[in-house]
Amino acid sequence: MHAFSIPQPIIARVVERRGREQVYDDVDPAKSALLVVDMQNAFMLPGVAHSLCPMAERIVPNVNRLAKALRETGGTVIWIKTTFTEEALRSWSTYFAMVGPARTAKRIEALTADSEGHRLWRHLDVRAADTIVEKNRFSAFIQGSSNLADILRARSLDTVLVTGTVTNVCCESTARDAMMLNFRTIMVTDGNAAMTDEDHAASLIAFYLTFGDIMSTDMLIDRLRRNARKPVAAEA
Repeated sequence: MHAFSIPQPIIARVVERRGREQVYDDVDPAKSALLVVDMQNAFMLPGVAHSLCPMAERIVPNVNRLAKALRETGGTVIWIKTTFTEEALRSWSTYFAMVGPARTAKRIEALTADSEGHRLWRHLDVRAADTIVEKNRFSAFIQGSSNLADILRARSLDTVLVTGTVTNVCCESTARDAMMLNFRTIMVTDGNAAMTDEDHAASLIAFYLTFGDIMSTDMLIDRLRRNARKPVAAEA
């Protein structure tokens, strides 16, 4: 996993703004969804990946542990897959122009539905009761990317736990937009993977300062189990 610890000056700034280090220490598993972003062969399988992130394979055990903990405590697990669509060549033309024709061709090959690259990594613990959502932008929440926000609201889920790859692109984009759509948002420090330790740390720190909370896998599982055991107050 990435070498990461929250610098003390960052913690101090967060505490000054919010009054405590972990603003979502009260995370309610019954109202929470684990979002696993882009853990697909297109980012993980050498020879197939169009944008290989070697660190992504190393976070798989933590992602699976979190999925298990969510299921056991009454939460929801959602696997998010990037899918290439022809429509994106027009509506997201600035991105494809920026990366150029060679990388565009590799992305199309790797992320077309039902291709080898489009499949989820084989060691992920995906269950039949889980939900799979397809997105067509970096963020799963930006307008037109997916129906994820509608799915969460239909199930009365108000909290999202963001894991996946890469930390500073699709994961952070999804997490920031989740907060701005009024979801309580936590990024998992050792459940996200980036190309470098520096990318990973910069992304988590920026998110923590303004957009939401960050917690390790162990911390989050502890909070989920602890809060699942709390008695529910009777309605007046």
